[in-house]
Amino acid sequence: MADLDVSAEKLRDASKRIVTTLKQVVIGQDEPMHHVLTAFFAGGHCMITGVPGVAKTLLIASLARTMDLTFKRIQFTPDLMPSDITGTEILEEDVTTGRREMRFVRGPVFANIVMADEINRTPPKTQAALLETMQERQVTIGGETYPLEQPTFVLATQIPFEQEGTYPLPEAQQDRFMFNVRMEYLDEDDEVAVIKTSTGLGHVDLKPMMSKEDLLAYQELILKVEVPPALVEYIVDLVGSSRPENPAAPDFVKEYIQWGAGLRASQYIALGAKSRAAMSGRMAIEPEDVQAVIYPVMRHRIGLSFRADVDRVTVEDIIERLTANMPAPVAAG
Repeated sequence: MADLDVSAEKLRDASKRIVTTLKQVVIGQDEPMHHVLTAFFAGGHCMITGVPGVAKTLLIASLARTMDLTFKRIQFTPDLMPSDITGTEILEEDVTTGRREMRFVRGPVFANIVMADEINRTPPKTQAALLETMQERQVTIGGETYPLEQPTFVLATQIPFEQEGTYPLPEAQQDRFMFNVRMEYLDEDDEVAVIKTSTGLGHVDLKPMMSKEDLLAYQELILKVEVPPALVEYIVDLVGSSRPENPAAPDFVKEYIQWGAGLRASQYIALGAKSRAAMSGRMAIEPEDVQAVIYPVMRHRIGLSFRADVDRVTVEDIIERLTANMPAPVAAG
């Protein structure tokens, strides 16, 4: 990996090529696409939230085809079992010796990219089967630990919680996702374009555009991007202001927030800003890099109070007020 010739400029050019290709397949979802790529190059897991039919699954599957990585899709259903994800041990008999022994059959989680489709369609016990995979990059079965080949990404889709037949993800599992990206309905022009392309004979042939070695090298490069001290302090102060027990938190936080964002929010805002800067060809982050990733990092790390529900205050409203209450430094210094 160390011998690969990588730079922020090369990452910028590579990401532009990938985005240009994906736009031929996924229409009108430019911002979610950039967010998913930002998390992907940073090595973080990503969750995409939206109603059915907004191209959540298509975006992930198309991205996987542009990478020279192994890809597995898991369709989450109410009857899915943890072993259906991680794998299971089976009793196997040697036909020559007659000896019986346990053999581990690997599940679909043993892939570079794991697509957890409609992850909130299955109960928390099965959802939790991904926890060790996401945090430790390994699977433990029967006292044996099986490391996963790197890189490992969990890209999950989920439908809004108010839809029938869904199980909210536990807070601990939500916290493992670097980003929660929202995909909304398309505007009229984009919807017309989708209908024309999806109901015709046209076909976009997606081919791998980046190797596993290149991706790992770019992830290492992103870690070297500089974060000015003023922006580090801003990130910590902003995340800290979302916690109602913080004496410096604004009054609306104490009124509407039950629990605020933790340390991972600060880490992922910094890492996401680094990734965005490198994808723009820079080796130092700027205030706009931080501002661009605040929403996808924070929106699944804030728990609203009953009062917020009564007053119809959303997480998006809270984040907007937090950023307005604490503007980013004008210049990174």
